[in-house]
This record gives sequence, structure tokens and C-alpha cells, in this order.
Amino acid sequence: MRYFRSPTLLMLPGLIWLLALMVVPCLLILVLAFFERGVYGGIDWDAPTLENFRRAADPLYLSIFLDSGRIAGLATAIALLIGYPAAYAIAKAPARRQTTLLFLAILPFWTNYLIRTYAWIVLLNPAGLVNGALQGLGLPALPLLYNEFAVVLGLVYNYTPFVILAVYSSLQRLDPSLTEASRDLGASAATTFLRITLPLTAPGVAAGAVFVFVLSIGNFLTPDLLGGGKFQMVGNLVYDQFLSARDWPFGATLSAMLIAVMMGLLLLQALFGARARGQNATPA
Repeated sequence: MRYFRSPTLLMLPGLIWLLALMVVPCLLILVLAFFERGVYGGIDWDAPTLENFRRAADPLYLSIFLDSGRIAGLATAIALLIGYPAAYAIAKAPARRQTTLLFLAILPFWTNYLIRTYAWIVLLNPAGLVNGALQGLGLPALPLLYNEFAVVLGLVYNYTPFVILAVYSSLQRLDPSLTEASRDLGASAATTFLRITLPLTAPGVAAGAVFVFVLSIGNFLTPDLLGGGKFQMVGNLVYDQFLSARDWPFGATLSAMLIAVMMGLLLLQALFGARARGQNATPA
């Protein structure tokens, strides 16, 4: 019976799953990056090369990476500004209401991502509900669709729930006696929040930020639909290389670069969380 209690044995199914569906595909992508495109597309296994990496360093592709990072960073910042107060309000609500509020926060996930994105097209197009309401008030219609605003809005809408869940989890682990002691010592509510609550929930903020940034920088559907094809992000570039240009090695190279960025961010977030837990640990 003790064999079933072994931590290694209990982790084995999850490790096999991660190995088969994450590690192996990532290694395959990395291997493909070192070959040339075949004559009719695909891969020429007889032509190893480093040209794909030199090509990816072209200013054109680097500018797409930078633009993708800027848009993802903007979406992350807005998601944090919206998600943290929402998570804080849920955590401070009566216990009997928190489950309902969390359910409402994740309710959009019950609808297909594509349908949610098309819903924003209905809302934001020149003849849509938003501009219709503005014109009903005697205001001019606004260019709300097929621009960077629409792309950022779509990313924020779809990924803010990740921030809410991550921050709410940190707030739930926060010892209430710390904030009570701060208030008893004369600190204002703002000071207590800035010096106690916010630093102690920083790991949740970091986790939510990484979730939103990683998912946003690799997104291709939102820029394609809400951006009207006017904004080329890394996800769109990878999609086009694999399915349109059929240049699998170069698409794999761009994917490998994107995976490296994501893994670096996840590693930094894990190190930050471990450091924060070590600093917040109460000595025995």
C-alpha cells in the first residue's frame, strides 16, 4: 500500500502527460528550426542550416516581436488595473457571496473564445450597439473596430479572469491579523493596502500578469478578427508560416523564440513567488 503513497508514483501520470504533450512537441519545434524549407513546402531533412535564426533576427521580424510585446504588455497592465480591484472586492465580500461572484467572473469561459470575439465585432462595428447608442445620444460614431484599441480590448476581456483568480487566491491566503494590526497601530486604509496587502499579494499579481502576457503575445485570433488583419503579431506570423507560406522550419524558429520568451517569464515568476514566500514566512 505504501507504493501508492510514493510522491514519485503519484506524480508519474502528470509527468507522462507533460512529457508527451509539452516537452516532446517543444523539442520537435526546436529540431525543425534547424532545417530548410522543402521545395514544395514542409521540411527538407537533408538540409540542416542556421539560416532561419539569422532570418528571424531581421529588423522586420524583430519589430513584430516588439509590437507584440508592447500590445501584450498594455493588455496586461489594463487587466491588472481591472482584475485586482475586482478580486479585492470579491475577497472582501461576505463568504456566502464569494462563490457566486467568482462564478460570474469566470462565466465568459463557458462560451467559445471565437464566439466571444465575434460578439465584440457585433458590439464595436460602425453599425453596432455601441456606436448606435452614441448616435442615439447625438454623438458621432467612433472608430472602435479594426484597430489596436479593439485588439487590446479583446485581449483584456478574454484574459482578465486569470488575474482575478490569481489575485483572489493570494488574498485568501493573506492573514487578516496583519491588516488588523496595521490599522490598530494607526495606519490608514491606503497605507495598510500599500505596505501590507499589496506586497503580500505580489506573487498573485505576478502570476496573473504572466498568464495574461504569455497568452496575449502568442494570440493570433484576436488580432486577426478585431484587428482586421492590420496588426501582425507573433502568433499571426507563426500561423502564416505554417499554413500559408508552408515554411515550417521558419515557423518553428519563430515558435521556438516565442516559447523561450514564455519559459523565461514563467521562470522569473516562479523565482519571484519562491522569494516572496521565503520573505513572508514566519520564523519558528
